[in-house]
Amino acid sequence: MQKVKAGDTVKVHYHGRLKNGTTFDSSEGREPLQFTVGQGMVIKGFDNGVLDMAPGDKKVLDIPVEEAYGPKSEELIMDFPKANIPADLNPVVGMELQMSNPQGQVFPVKVAEIGAEFIKLDANHPLAGEDLVFDIELVEIV
Repeated sequence: MQKVKAGDTVKVHYHGRLKNGTTFDSSEGREPLQFTVGQGMVIKGFDNGVLDMAPGDKKVLDIPVEEAYGPKSEELIMDFPKANIPADLNPVVGMELQMSNPQGQVFPVKVAEIGAEFIKLDANHPLAGEDLVFDIELVEIV
């Protein structure tokens, strides 16, 4: 039976959760996730986790922070002047916003804290700093 190797395009059903059991994503009720192994289309631990699997195989992947979204970076947490916030926007902690950099690239940020003159925005990936667990099933090698 054919087994997954780097460069193969695969279809995988998955259930992703944090170490405490909280689900953060699942392909249940959707088409399986399709990606090319070794191309960086998914996090490193997921990419490596499907190697040598055959269609129908199931396994649990324990993915440490370093092979997931990495540790939280203090460089991605910034103070933004309240004076620069549009008047019709009333930020609250946990609110997700979109910002753009000087090159025009748009990226998501989350309101982490609200002060008197600044709001603290966090541009880290929501799963940064987390060890992840995935239950996966290899559906197909395309």
